[in-house]
Amino acid sequence: MKRILIVALLALTVLSCEKNTENTMTVSGNIKGLKKGTLFLQHFRDSSLVVLDSLNIEGDGNFSFSEVVEDPDIFYLYLDKEDKNDVNDRIMFFGEAGQITINTSWNAFDKNPEILGSESHKKLAEFSAMLSKFNLRDLTLMQEASQPEYLENEEALDSLQRLADQNLINRYRYVLNFGLNNGDSYATPYIMMMEAQEANPKYLDSVYGKLSPEVAESKYGKALQELLKSRND
Repeated sequence: MKRILIVALLALTVLSCEKNTENTMTVSGNIKGLKKGTLFLQHFRDSSLVVLDSLNIEGDGNFSFSEVVEDPDIFYLYLDKEDKNDVNDRIMFFGEAGQITINTSWNAFDKNPEILGSESHKKLAEFSAMLSKFNLRDLTLMQEASQPEYLENEEALDSLQRLADQNLINRYRYVLNFGLNNGDSYATPYIMMMEAQEANPKYLDSVYGKLSPEVAESKYGKALQELLKSRND
């Protein structure tokens, strides 16, 4: 009887380890040129940024973190280079179970880091690259509007305003079309929550309807559902 119990406990332990492995995110990589500093893996919980793990680095920029994740979600790598400067020292990435590789450099830590292994992050990066074009268009129009020749020409300012309004419409169209065409990505409901909360609820509802069952049941899928409920009440 005792032997049977031991075997049963071992089986449960193996199953538990396998389950944890399936849900484990491993984040590793290299920070080129880093000689000394502390790297933190961070995540928002209850509206607060908390430290999940940390690593002291001395003489070698290689790092590795492992964390069990309930859902694909936004995580951060924060580097304290001990230079009393928090600027440009945090990388945001969409984390999920599996192996994720992040390579960057100590003096340009958050400038175009290489992030591989997360399909959710790949989709988020694709979206962000396109959205930056709309943001750049807005900035260009604002700069033009500040020029003396426009400030003194009401008709020219109206023309710029029409271009800005159209850019906003095109932006919303892109965001919603992205959602409709990427219902299998965990990044999609997150993007809708961040970029399309003010969109017509019927369009958001169409995006939600395109989510795969797994994505709809994820953290941000449920958040999007709750947003739609609140907008329809």
